[in-house]
Amino acid sequence: MEPESDDVSNIHNRFSLTLVNPGSHYFSLAASLGVGLVIVLATYFGYLNNLNIEEFWYKIPLVLGVMAVMQLLDIKFAKKKEYSKSLHSSLFGNMLWVVTILMGLLASVVLSKDTSLFFITFGMILFASFRIGLYTTTLGASLKKALAIAFIQPLAMFLVLIPQELWISMLSNPIALGYGGSFLIIASAWSVITDRAGRPGMKSTHKTIQAYLASQSNDVDDAEKLMEEHATETKVATSQIKFSSQDGTKEFKMILPEIHPGPYHPVGGSNIPYLIYKKLSSSAMVMHSISDHALNLPSRNEVNNYLKNLEKSETKEEGVKCTEPVVVQINKARVTGILFGNSPLLFLSLSPHGMEDIPSYMKKEIEQYGSNRNFTKIMTVDCHNAMGEEISKEDGEDMLKAAKSCLDTLITKDSFPIEFGYANTENMDVWTEDLGMGGLGITCLKINNKKYFLGWADANNMENGVGEKIRENFASKGDNLLEICTSDTHYSAVKARNRNGYYQLGLITSADKLTKWFGEIAKEAEANVLSAKYEILENETKVRVMGQSIYEDYSKALDNSLKITKIFVIGCLGLFITSLFL
Repeated sequence: MEPESDDVSNIHNRFSLTLVNPGSHYFSLAASLGVGLVIVLATYFGYLNNLNIEEFWYKIPLVLGVMAVMQLLDIKFAKKKEYSKSLHSSLFGNMLWVVTILMGLLASVVLSKDTSLFFITFGMILFASFRIGLYTTTLGASLKKALAIAFIQPLAMFLVLIPQELWISMLSNPIALGYGGSFLIIASAWSVITDRAGRPGMKSTHKTIQAYLASQSNDVDDAEKLMEEHATETKVATSQIKFSSQDGTKEFKMILPEIHPGPYHPVGGSNIPYLIYKKLSSSAMVMHSISDHALNLPSRNEVNNYLKNLEKSETKEEGVKCTEPVVVQINKARVTGILFGNSPLLFLSLSPHGMEDIPSYMKKEIEQYGSNRNFTKIMTVDCHNAMGEEISKEDGEDMLKAAKSCLDTLITKDSFPIEFGYANTENMDVWTEDLGMGGLGITCLKINNKKYFLGWADANNMENGVGEKIRENFASKGDNLLEICTSDTHYSAVKARNRNGYYQLGLITSADKLTKWFGEIAKEAEANVLSAKYEILENETKVRVMGQSIYEDYSKALDNSLKITKIFVIGCLGLFITSLFL
């Protein structure tokens, strides 16, 4: 397991904490109003002992109205002017206030003491303290600006909530000011320390968080700018197997880019498989080569640069014959190989057992082994077709053995003329949340009078066992579906509210429906089979990629920030508990 993979997984886990935000700002608005209602009722029934609602009913719409107006005012101070974030921050702040009020009531019952208006004032200041942290981290305000505006909403609500004759006594309460001031200082200190937690590799942790949150609303400029600052220039190769009918009327390409679709939707090269697919007139399968997040394109500029240079490919080998497929299974590891001239194409899979991206050392070892046996070009596909963790040492060793055995076997095989047919779902209604914009594709290879199918999905991995069900359906009809590969696209049709940040193929769409779709295009591909020739094309392009160090810096910054936050939370909780005994 490579360190980079740990860093990426860690970042995913840290950013998944943003899922605590409600999925809809309408929910936050409704919940805020509900919490505001509880604040009014608890204040008058619990603290002011006013049991006659007729005397204060007007306070409810007044407090809620002020809350709504202040939420709109908050937008003016937010960097991106997002109403949803204002609503979310208002909800969490008011929840903190109502918890303080209710805990004060509970303490009075448990400890058999009189209720104290201290908790209303204290809760209001806690609300303001929370706003300092929220404004500096997620909303992009400076600490000075956050301190200046922190009290606007909670103080406005306080002034319409509390009878005028109690304002001075409650706001000048030395205990409330002492406790509240302590939390204001703590919030300010937390903001400064966490922002610097990633130095020297990352100047501002908060800007990174803000950029990520903005990108979730399709504003990618800040995120891409930060990533480009850390990116490094390198050469990346892209291999293609181009199939053409003998008369030149039909063409299909299998693409193996040495870049990784990422980092996440909609930033950088997250949708690069589809963009390549469209550039090649939707007559292509964009495979997931052995690559990891270090080879992500950081920005749309680099994506455009890569696509522009993709046309400048050189023919390395061509012919009209290939071998029949060879399948080698060692324990969980399965390698399927086809030899085109002197260039093998290998498909690596653990399905139905899953794995994440195959590490780059395995690619190097396979290529070295092939080079020692005088193969011209080794093309290796990470099928990426079952969910799982990083590949284990044992499974990795089995896969290498299977790949080497497959190469050794291919040397001994005879070659036969090729026929090919291709079809996709371009003209079918297959939109679903676990499938990318490229849909599904099937190529049918007829070799030595035998039919072999290869399936492809523009998706990020597959639900375990789904591929096997589809293959079984093909087998029941006497057809051989060698593999189903995914592109590992990081495009998301909808925002996936789970730890992965995406829906793997088969999680939303049933295996039966996928089987039906693949079956339909397989018939079309088979009906279109024609005699073919092939070309092995190679392209090398200079691009800026994200590299490994950026993930180390991001991971370190987020980890340090979380550790600091835990310490502060524990300290704040202890301080809050002491207030219950006053």
